[in-house]
Amino acid sequence: MGNTFGELFRITTWGESHGGGVGVVVDGCPPLIPLTEADIQPELDRRRPGQSKIVTPRDEKDRVQILSGTFEGKTLGSPILMWVQNKDARPEAYSEMAEKFRPSHADYTYIAKYGTRNWQGGGRSSARETIGRVAAGAIAKKILKERFGISIVGYVQQVQLLKAAVDPEKVTLREVEKNIVRCPDQAAAKKMIQLIEKTRKAGDSIGGLVGCAARKVPAGWGSPVFDRLEADLAKAMLSLPASKGFDIGSGFDGISLTGREHNDPMRAYNKKVKTTSNRSGGVQGGISNGATIYFRVAFKPTATVMHPQKTVDSNFKNTTLRGRGRHDPCVLPRAVPMVEAMTSLVLLDHAMRHHAQCNF
Repeated sequence: MGNTFGELFRITTWGESHGGGVGVVVDGCPPLIPLTEADIQPELDRRRPGQSKIVTPRDEKDRVQILSGTFEGKTLGSPILMWVQNKDARPEAYSEMAEKFRPSHADYTYIAKYGTRNWQGGGRSSARETIGRVAAGAIAKKILKERFGISIVGYVQQVQLLKAAVDPEKVTLREVEKNIVRCPDQAAAKKMIQLIEKTRKAGDSIGGLVGCAARKVPAGWGSPVFDRLEADLAKAMLSLPASKGFDIGSGFDGISLTGREHNDPMRAYNKKVKTTSNRSGGVQGGISNGATIYFRVAFKPTATVMHPQKTVDSNFKNTTLRGRGRHDPCVLPRAVPMVEAMTSLVLLDHAMRHHAQCNF
């Protein structure tokens, strides 16, 4: 319950932050797709801790192993099991959290639901769970690129009040990866890095916005009413740890426009329909229209801060707790590959559903 995502291309993640390892089962992957660990590892390297001075210093190499579902370098069509071993777990840093609930974490809510919890690093609620998503997303991204020519690029668009100038139609992975904060606006990136470092030294945390663009998505993917493409994207993004908001196209900014200003004019080109603007964000009526799909995801400041905070213990007595352990002062740089992964999973699942329904 709650650990499986997708309909035809379906994933189930498993594992806890300080357990033996974390991973994913991918079911529904088409057969004969060339696939080895080398296709997965680059995405995990972008997600892993310890990659720069502005992320958690936990030293994990996150080397992935494919344990089933492939033969002679190609997928079999059977379930693919991938796992990453936890090697730098330090549960002793969380011993105080065994009896005290961390503010704005899932400690109390897990007790309220299950009556128990793994207090070592947050257990299942840790962002380390996203390793499985990123590994599965790497497969989906590969298929989308090779079968449909789709490119998916995530980027940091805003850190606290610092905003970057980014064009979703033109942003490239190369620009994003030029700096450790993963912002394609190099001038803004420099200021963002300085702000994150300052915040880390102060024992605090900050949040911001991650943007994402999916280009060359064909028209017709998605479904009306309950399975709208933007609704599934929203669910995917809001399932990520620390995510708090989602908007697509003009999003919340669109409320300042009139209908005449907001509508995307349509023209015919070579028996295809194109829009001359893209305030819809590539989706209309829950179905892709062939334009670039772009959206934003808001991530809150990391909940663990190195200052005393008011909280409650397991006996429901008032107390205080100071943060311990190794944590990201800002989740955004490592959230970028997570957003790309979830986008890939949604789009490939809808591609397969479209094929099943409309190309029968």
